Amino acid sequence: MSQSPRKILVAVAWPYASGLRHIGHVAGFGVPSDTFARYHRLRGNDVLMVSGTDEHGTPVMVAADAAGESPRDTAEKFNELIREDLRDLGLSYDLFTRTTTENHYRVTRDLFRTLYDKGFVIERETLGAFSAATGHTLPDRYVEGTCPICGYESARGDQCDNCGNQLDPVDLIDPRSRIDGTPPVFKTTKHLFLDLPAFKERLTEWIESQNHWRPNVRKFSLNFVKELKPRPITRDLDWGVPIPVPGYEELDGKRIYVWFDAVIGYLSAAIEWATNRGTPDAWRDWWQNPEAEHTYFMGKDNIVFHTVIWPSMLLGYGAGGEFGDGRGPLEMPDNVASSEYLTMEGKKFSSSRGVQILVRDFLSRYDPDPLRYFLSIAGPETQDTDFTWSEFVRRNNDELVANWGNLVNRVLQSAYKNFRVVPEPGALGDSDAALIAEVERGFDTIGSLIESARFKAGLQEAMRLASLVNQYIAEHAPWSALETERDRAGTILYVALHAIDNLKILLAPYLPFSSQRLHELLGYDGVLAGAIESRVIQEDEGREHTVLAGEYEAWVGSWTPSAIAPGQALREPAPLFAKLDPEKVVDEELRRMEDAAEGTAADGEDA
Repeated sequence: MSQSPRKILVAVAWPYASGLRHIGHVAGFGVPSDTFARYHRLRGNDVLMVSGTDEHGTPVMVAADAAGESPRDTAEKFNELIREDLRDLGLSYDLFTRTTTENHYRVTRDLFRTLYDKGFVIERETLGAFSAATGHTLPDRYVEGTCPICGYESARGDQCDNCGNQLDPVDLIDPRSRIDGTPPVFKTTKHLFLDLPAFKERLTEWIESQNHWRPNVRKFSLNFVKELKPRPITRDLDWGVPIPVPGYEELDGKRIYVWFDAVIGYLSAAIEWATNRGTPDAWRDWWQNPEAEHTYFMGKDNIVFHTVIWPSMLLGYGAGGEFGDGRGPLEMPDNVASSEYLTMEGKKFSSSRGVQILVRDFLSRYDPDPLRYFLSIAGPETQDTDFTWSEFVRRNNDELVANWGNLVNRVLQSAYKNFRVVPEPGALGDSDAALIAEVERGFDTIGSLIESARFKAGLQEAMRLASLVNQYIAEHAPWSALETERDRAGTILYVALHAIDNLKILLAPYLPFSSQRLHELLGYDGVLAGAIESRVIQEDEGREHTVLAGEYEAWVGSWTPSAIAPGQALREPAPLFAKLDPEKVVDEELRRMEDAAEGTAADGEDA
């Protein structure tokens, strides 16, 4: 009896619409989340993968000021460019939307109002940080200085990444604006705060029970909840979601703080997805279903938002409000797959500091699968890792091309040239059957690793299996047997094609573009696991916005062992990957990076 499909929510961090995204960003939120989603789709599970551009707050305002345009125009421009980049990288969103939609405003205001009505939002007078140059508020993350607790010189105004302690901008020693380096001006102002201490006991108990979380995520979160303080959820801005409570809603100069509205996007995007499909309550199958599984993907600088603040908001909201509708509480995160930093020459990727390789620049010169491969096999899954062009080229040439790509090309060339179809096998020998069995065990092994967000280990296992097939081919040399033992040569090639067909599926979550090409070369039709498209969504008051989406039910791929049929017509082979010239790539890319470092753009951190 087959299991019913599981409901899998893949909640992906929302990139700020304040600039183009670099490969450090997609190493954290992009490639891991898509690998996870594609695997579950191939397993036949009901996946809902949602995100969008985060378009409110100071990062967008700073970029708009620099460009001499309105925040809305800036958000519109970068929403389109980021959508294109993520589509070209192959990220299979069910909905990639934005936070400036009518739907998102409605959901955000409902959560805010419900928390306020339940007494979880309190008013306080505070010292707010403002830019001396523009008069705009400076969010906590845009103020840096020396930590008063551990002495770390680049502590942020909300927390110190070195010691993990919560901070306020006014606590910092020698505070400075990250935008222009000038000291902020502190003014007394009234704001609304989320009463995080009210959730401390429940949060601590919940986090302690998450033994399957990555150790860095669990440890950081437990340390953070020890000293919880109320967190401001409004700001002195005129760009953002209006505050839906008495005494604030009529104020033009105050809005909901961007981090508060951004995390609500996971819920609002699910609601928008359901509405766009004409099934307005379908989101509840994920959000009010205790059996649904929620996994969040982001970089480590966003852990606290997803393990402490968003869970507090969910606990406070319960089954209340317009969207809870008394049908049950909203589900908490099951796993928070936070990556560490991808660095370059030991420096954190940052477009504001000129340390960046933009996704679109990368994809203008190289195929997406080699980038996805590098970020999966050598990325910052559990520790900071360094990107260098020489290491990218080495991984591409020595692993992706030499192991997997050459295996596919050699086998397909020989089979196509000599048989034109998948050969009819004779009786399988022990080594033939052993290879097929070992590769087929990869469906359980690699599947378990991907489910537990151990993407690097899963890819390493798939490449190990590819090496075994290479060894098999080298030992049995079907091309040498073609003249004297054609039937045996056909059997060897059949076994190799059978293994390659399996590996095509095992690698599809990681390498969707080349797996699709191989799917076609092996004689199959249909979409194995691809295509994402743009769609225009009409809003209630005549506005419209464009989203990324896809019809993934039409995918023909399945996370099951190969059933490739003898006699199936093969298509003329072509290489899956390009070998790169090490000297040429390294010299050209380092020169480009030196040129790019001379001009920098405003950059925000993903929420």
